[in-house]
Amino acid sequence: MGLVSKDDGWRMPDWLWERIEPLLPPPPPHPLGTHRRGVPKRQVMDAILLVLRTGMQWNALDGTWVCNSSTAHRRFQEWERAGVFHEIWRQGLLDYDNVVGIDWDWLAADGATTKAPLGGPKTGPNPTDRAKKGRSVRFSRRPRGSRSGSRTRAPTATT
Repeated sequence: MGLVSKDDGWRMPDWLWERIEPLLPPPPPHPLGTHRRGVPKRQVMDAILLVLRTGMQWNALDGTWVCNSSTAHRRFQEWERAGVFHEIWRQGLLDYDNVVGIDWDWLAADGATTKAPLGGPKTGPNPTDRAKKGRSVRFSRRPRGSRSGSRTRAPTATT
């Protein structure tokens, strides 16, 4: 028995699935030409949304029994390349605009795609190594059996 054994309200509702299903591309042909039926698309989408909503790792899906983690991740990548999630987002925004209304005049965007103004050749070396030149104890020549390289004689009970 997996961690998720019944629908406790986290799965996608039917009305949303009816809107999303037409956006999904057909699965690509199998490289070996097999005709094995795959995991149902709705089950895969439930697994993808579970990972995206909770932030869990893809491999944690195997413990839930919702969907195989490799299948969910592979389909997520296929659907992302096909623009499915972008289209879901776009249609959601349009629906929200129709129902509630988006004030398109009041928008702000922020981002930086330029080089840092104080960066460049004037900056120093990495603070962790500081490009120090010095003797590396690891590769220096030291007497056999000595860890530090110095010859010390510790006082013993016989001296």
